[in-house]
Order: sequence, then C-alpha cells, then structure tokens
Amino acid sequence: MPNFNIKRLNEDILRELSAAVAGVKDPRVADGFVTVTRTELTSDLSYCKVWVACMGGEKRTEKAVEGMKAASGYFKKMIAARVRMRKMPELIFIPDNSLEYSSHIEEIIANLPKPVDDEERGDGNNEN
Repeated sequence: MPNFNIKRLNEDILRELSAAVAGVKDPRVADGFVTVTRTELTSDLSYCKVWVACMGGEKRTEKAVEGMKAASGYFKKMIAARVRMRKMPELIFIPDNSLEYSSHIEEIIANLPKPVDDEERGDGNNEN
C-alpha cells in the first residue's frame, strides 16, 4: 500500500527546491537554466534523491549538480522553513540526462528511412 504522505512530501520538496534554485549565487547553478525534475524520498525520511537537469548538455548538468551539492545547506534551510517534517533528509543530487537522451532518440527516429507503400513499389498486384 503506497504511503501518500511520502508522495506529498516529495511534491513539496520538489516545489521548494525549484523555487530555491533562483536564490543560489553559485555561478555553476545561477548561470544556467537549472531545473529540478524529480525527487524521491526514502520511507524513513533520511535521504532524498534529487534529479537535476540543465540546458547545455551533460557537462553543464554535471557542473550544476556540483554547485547544488555545494549549496545543499541552503536548500535544506529553505525546505525546513516551509515544509514540516520530522527530520530533514540528506539531499543527494543526481544529474538527469533524460532531455539529451530523448532528443537523441528523436534524432534517430527522424533519420530512419520512410516505409514504402504498396502503390509506390509497382509490383502490379492490385487487389480490388
């Protein structure tokens, strides 16, 4: 049976982290378009995995994750001020490269050869 309180806390943490990113002064985070895409809180509220995406490729995302790790104390303070929890989880920042992966898949699909219709083949088998 799912724990709805954990789901609500995940959403609250995601919302607060997304809002707090704008207040970070670290150039690794502030200079790019950094987005928190997903959070996953453990059932004992000890750890929270935070997936981070950034425009500009995989290297840019890695730098943004490093900047967010450096600012984790700031993020914990912002979450504690707005979300009531028994204990504050340790934030684990993970790069989310799904945007680059999806664009890569779209590129592969766009470069696939188009299927040939029966009429274009001209094999002469007209069924009426």
